[in-house]
Amino acid sequence: MEIKEPKSKFIKVRCTKCKNEQNIFSKCAIEIKCLVCGNVLATPTGGKSDIKARVLEVLE
Repeated sequence: MEIKEPKSKFIKVRCTKCKNEQNIFSKCAIEIKCLVCGNVLATPTGGKSDIKARVLEVLE
């Protein structure tokens, strides 16, 4: 029996307004906002999120 790896990952992003770094999920179900300034970082699309911030790294 083979165990499949999930296709979704956590992503470290940087807010374009205040430069705050935040970890978000690559497949969000709701709109994700910056915890500091409230700027939208990602919006749901039914699959992978539409990332509005700068992606710094993909966390494994």
